[in-house]
Amino acid sequence: MKRNIVILVLGSCCLFNSCYELDLNPLSQGSSENWYSSETEIEMALKDGYRQDFWPKDKEEWTDDYVYRETNSAIVNGTLNGQTDEVTKMWSNQYKAIARANTVLANMEKAQSLGISQSKIDQYTAEAYFLRASMYSTLISHFGDVVYVTEVMDVDQAFEVGRTAKAEIIPKVYEDFDKAAAGLPLVYTGSTSQRATRGAALALKARFALYMGDWQVAAEASKACMELGQYKLHSKFSDLFLTTTRNAEESIFVLPRSISDKVTLGSGEVLNAITRNPGGWAAKDPSWDLLAAFTCTDGLPIDESPLFDSHDPFKNRDPRCCETIVPFGSKFLGFDYNPHPEALEVMNYNTGKMQKNNDTRANAQYASFNGLVWKKGIDETWLDNGKDVDPDKIIIRYADILLIYAEAKIELNQIDQSVLDAINMVRARAYGVDKVATDQYPAVKETEQSKLRKIVRLERRMEFAYEGLRYMDLVRWKLASKALNNKSYGLLYPASLLIENVTSKGGWFWPSTPKIDEDGIPDFTEMEKAGQIAVLSQRLWDDRQYLWPIPTKEILINENLKQNPGY
Repeated sequence: MKRNIVILVLGSCCLFNSCYELDLNPLSQGSSENWYSSETEIEMALKDGYRQDFWPKDKEEWTDDYVYRETNSAIVNGTLNGQTDEVTKMWSNQYKAIARANTVLANMEKAQSLGISQSKIDQYTAEAYFLRASMYSTLISHFGDVVYVTEVMDVDQAFEVGRTAKAEIIPKVYEDFDKAAAGLPLVYTGSTSQRATRGAALALKARFALYMGDWQVAAEASKACMELGQYKLHSKFSDLFLTTTRNAEESIFVLPRSISDKVTLGSGEVLNAITRNPGGWAAKDPSWDLLAAFTCTDGLPIDESPLFDSHDPFKNRDPRCCETIVPFGSKFLGFDYNPHPEALEVMNYNTGKMQKNNDTRANAQYASFNGLVWKKGIDETWLDNGKDVDPDKIIIRYADILLIYAEAKIELNQIDQSVLDAINMVRARAYGVDKVATDQYPAVKETEQSKLRKIVRLERRMEFAYEGLRYMDLVRWKLASKALNNKSYGLLYPASLLIENVTSKGGWFWPSTPKIDEDGIPDFTEMEKAGQIAVLSQRLWDDRQYLWPIPTKEILINENLKQNPGY
């Protein structure tokens, strides 16, 4: 704890070096007494703010879009506490970055004596405001009231600091984002760096306002971002997430990764996602809840559409379904993907021969427990470099801005054509057409608020699956209480039982169609009662988790820090 407090208070003593052209940062230390002696050192200090650790993404495993065999995360198990790794890391890392931003701001007067142009000083100041606002927005979204510090403090002062009500901090975060947007450039020229821009400041302000339920601020910030004219939807949804797609026109703010600099997704995450035939584990997979969520090509949910066939669940679905989850019988990573219990052999396209199928639990006990595996962003590059990859880490993209704008305007009940256009642009792109081609995709025409609210929430789920946004959506919509208190389902095991109870009776894949409630939550209990599916786990969300606990070690060392209720 003392180490963290010192980092917060004396951040000026812990500046970290970074590659000048890339924001991929090998660490080295410099003293604040002799730092900021050149423009290069100021840039190095700011670039440290783009380290991956400072930009956490909420995990799929905290949501109902995900299964990890028969295991739940601490959040889904309702056991989140002040010593949980994600809790302590987020608190510590955000405050490290805040300390660095505050230190940069405190040294801007020193920068003026170095002969740096005022325009550059304004830009650096704006960048520090952006970093500070972004870190506080993450803290407030998860912890609620937090310690709010905007200056470098001494140790004695730090031990007396308590939490500030988020209602007091939120306007100050908006103000920092506004200062950032006013001073940051639209684009950077002559540099490969991925750094904060005006669009990034407006976009992250819009997202933070959405999370806080400040609909007017969210609508205005997202509209301002749209009106910059800098961004548009990438032409092909599936290609946007590939490692080979860099700096797409849809990307508003991303962090680059690099195999050569050892900043990667991580081989463990890769192995957990890819299928077993090419050497993966297929352990962390999409849930049946997610598969059930995608609408059919008529725009209707699966329990209302005549196009849905529970025995062929990928047929006639929104194209994002088959781009997010690998369809059965499709070629994927050099093999046909088929989890059927009687598909004991499968085509290996690398050899042109049939081979043992390790993607069915009839052959491999630890193949996907529910038959589903991820496809989004995954291609053959995931099999290279020891099964490690370096796709851009997308923090926010233009599709999010369009749907933030639409949701905010819906909640304000200011529904006009611009709202429908924003949703339809995202949906039409999924179908590979322009939004005006309304005969080629299920265009949204509804204008009633409650119905549009349901539509935009579902659109977010289909568009952003496997991108780390579902968790905060469940939290802010207060749906975690429902979605994370039901059961996670999978295939019967052993394979002989699956054959006996399901496939021999023509019941593959799902024996019947689950009902979908008004919040998009599927009901599989009929199949469970019939003994046709297996319960993988019981989700056990605890409502106290709508706010995370303050890390235990912080509470123990500072009597002025009070814990959130229920912990």
